[in-house]
Amino acid sequence: MEISTPNFIRTIVAEDVNAGKHGGKVITRFPPEPNGYLHIGHAKSICLNFGLAAEFGGYCNLRFDDTNPSKEEQEYVDSIIEDVRWLGFDWGDRLYYASDYFDKLYEWAVQLIKMGKAYVCDLSAEEIREYRGTLTKPGKESPYRNRSVDENLDLFERMRKGEFPDGSKTLRAKIDMASGNINMRDPVMYRIKHEDHHRTGNKWCIYPMYDYAHGQSDSIEGITHSICTMEYEDHRPLYDWYLDELGIHHPQQIEFARLNLSHTVVSKRKLLRLVNEGYVSGWNDPRMPTLAGIRRRGYTPEAIRNFCNRIGVAKKESLVDMGLLEYCVREHLNKVAPRMMAVLRPLKVVIDNYPEGQEELLDAINNPEDPNAGTRKVPFSKVLYIEKDDFMETPPKQFFRLAPGREVRLRYAYFIKCESVVKDENGEIVELHCTYDPATRGGDAPDGRKVKATLHWVSAPHAIEAEVRLYDYLFVKEDPNDVEEGKDFTDYINPKSLEVLKSCRLEPSLKDAKPGDRFQFERMGYFCVDSVDSKPGSLVFNRIVTLKDEWAKIQKGKK
Repeated sequence: MEISTPNFIRTIVAEDVNAGKHGGKVITRFPPEPNGYLHIGHAKSICLNFGLAAEFGGYCNLRFDDTNPSKEEQEYVDSIIEDVRWLGFDWGDRLYYASDYFDKLYEWAVQLIKMGKAYVCDLSAEEIREYRGTLTKPGKESPYRNRSVDENLDLFERMRKGEFPDGSKTLRAKIDMASGNINMRDPVMYRIKHEDHHRTGNKWCIYPMYDYAHGQSDSIEGITHSICTMEYEDHRPLYDWYLDELGIHHPQQIEFARLNLSHTVVSKRKLLRLVNEGYVSGWNDPRMPTLAGIRRRGYTPEAIRNFCNRIGVAKKESLVDMGLLEYCVREHLNKVAPRMMAVLRPLKVVIDNYPEGQEELLDAINNPEDPNAGTRKVPFSKVLYIEKDDFMETPPKQFFRLAPGREVRLRYAYFIKCESVVKDENGEIVELHCTYDPATRGGDAPDGRKVKATLHWVSAPHAIEAEVRLYDYLFVKEDPNDVEEGKDFTDYINPKSLEVLKSCRLEPSLKDAKPGDRFQFERMGYFCVDSVDSKPGSLVFNRIVTLKDEWAKIQKGKK
């Protein structure tokens, strides 16, 4: 596992351990709400919570904060478990749910009522908002705030029994309607929802609010450091209030800045719109920033962990360049991805002086970065395919690839020279006729002549056919959350975020590739066998990242 980069949270935890706080133990948790798919921002939290626990000899719980049955589904639970495991983390036997604690949370609510610290309120949700006040104007007390303890206990019990309709009553904490922190102005603790829960069924018709359940769930599990994003900073006084009033184990809540990534969105609401309005094919669309999407795209968990480690942890929010994420992916794949040859836009080449019917096997290096990767055999024949972009009939000065009368090297093979072209009725070039020099097999020309380009290729009779999907950024704007007046974030969607290439030609070594397998297509980028649409004999490849490294160029320019 990657070594953690020093950050302010790590410093706090280290100081607590050294001081013997909590007996020197470190227990963290990752607490997703099962109401959607995890995204790259969650990966930062996962790496931070599990990483800190591992570094200090503690452990991290996986706990689902399943307090809202109207938005939660088992599908999301399953996907989250898969995502966290894919990232390389293990919670052992410490898989928990807030719903595990519903009975205890109810008991504590009753305790707060008996202490005069909670009351049943008949105001509607809209009235509660009106009574709450604003940042500059204090709230006003509910007319039901001073109900007696006995009346509140009776009403709360009847709420639990299902005697009242949804929205007719809530249980609220009695704190301070004039507080400068709006979260402390008698927040709702329980609301009525006559809906079945995906785990508890119809046992409950009242459900705790996140702010009420969160801290007490942390306390039950003995969490030492409750790490969350900055939007919960203003909620921390409420987190502390519940724990202090109940007199139970009090974890320390620490906030950090969430991850914002360029050219994408990570808001669940916006991601849901992209799916529901058909801008993408689903939550696992390879253009989505969901972990399901980037896993299908072909990103590796090692690259994601390295990325999260590199960006660090801070209090101030910033926009992280997508180029850094791609750099981390490219850096890892460069070490582990086998090299293969694939022609995405095929142009037929006939080698006129190559013997008819002859075939030979050439040695090709699997990965020059891995000394143990070895070599493979690549078939060569009279008819080949090269990339259309590797030939120009009237090339400009800086074009060094194939052109009429020009010689180039074929990777692992021979020098070839273009002698003539064949065009169709529309004037499009459909075939090249070339000659080869048999003395140049796998090396330089004996007479010392040089060529300025080396091209990849595949043998036509041996090639396998596949579909290749070229993905680009989903949004053309660097920060699609920064919406101009009169526009919607969907107005910045990149119309060229997906290009589908049919009838690509790949070397035969790829015929047994399996879903999820990753390769570098020489000169073309890194590609992954699609895990959804690929079938035996009908392969689909997703481009993971290009070989072009914009981030490295940016960093080099800063020096």
